[in-house]
Amino acid sequence: MIEKKTTFFSEGSRLQATIYYPDDLSEAGPHPALIVNSGYQGFNNFYPKLFAENLTQRGYICLGFDYRGMADSEGPKGTVLIEQQVEDIRNAITFMQAQDDVDNSRIGLIGWGMGATNVVLAGEKAKNVAGVAALNGFYDGERWLKSIHTYDEWTKILDEVREDRTRRVLEGESKLADTFEHYPLDPATKDYVGKELEQVYGFGHPTRLQFTESIIDTKVERAVKYLSPTPLFIAHGENNTLHPFEEAASLYEAAESPKTLYTVKGRHNDFMYGDHPEFLTMCDRLQEFFDQAFATSAAPTRITSA
Repeated sequence: MIEKKTTFFSEGSRLQATIYYPDDLSEAGPHPALIVNSGYQGFNNFYPKLFAENLTQRGYICLGFDYRGMADSEGPKGTVLIEQQVEDIRNAITFMQAQDDVDNSRIGLIGWGMGATNVVLAGEKAKNVAGVAALNGFYDGERWLKSIHTYDEWTKILDEVREDRTRRVLEGESKLADTFEHYPLDPATKDYVGKELEQVYGFGHPTRLQFTESIIDTKVERAVKYLSPTPLFIAHGENNTLHPFEEAASLYEAAESPKTLYTVKGRHNDFMYGDHPEFLTMCDRLQEFFDQAFATSAAPTRITSA
């Protein structure tokens, strides 16, 4: 895999990015491309690069980038808002459209974890991608947060969100809190994060409580019906206790065709290693999905502005 460091702007902030090329990319082009998007507290140097290492071997150009405020991308540190990350992805689409070796009619989105939420929203708004793959995400923020907290915890969260909104209005700034203050990790995910993610540069920065309000306001299932006719691929761990499988099933039910629901034999990220059989099989399914999506995407009939 060949890595080309680059940058692009998202609403005035310069974002750090890498274009990943296959080692044997032919000169004949333009070529299909996948924009791989990380989840909460994830960075280009981890999941996007992990997917790119596999998917470039299958002939795709891949783009990975750090969201606003993450790692060395510009933007206020600690501010994590789903709506801003959706803007970042839309601007990444525009950036890839400007690359001479990329086929504008064959650009796809992949999102992992919270990135799965982001790519469905970005794909619905942009209307100019050939396929969207949402992996191990949540799709109704309020429902998901309530499902992983007790009643007393949920009531406390709502009180803290209201207090933080008042603080932002009267004092001008949201409160910084522990990275996982309202986004608690299940034991299996916490173990994986400790082994794999905590060593990633920039991981674990405190997050402003406005993030929780952004999650609560996120209703992907209201938007997904308007994603069609762009095909949607949903993959989810059958034993995922961080983002329960019901999130994927509910999104699939709300989506219009064409749509695919693929069940992974795993939890949230216990299979997220480059040589793990479940990861490799999921990449096989992703290739099948995007090859079909790219074959049927009709460039003359698609809106070409993000």
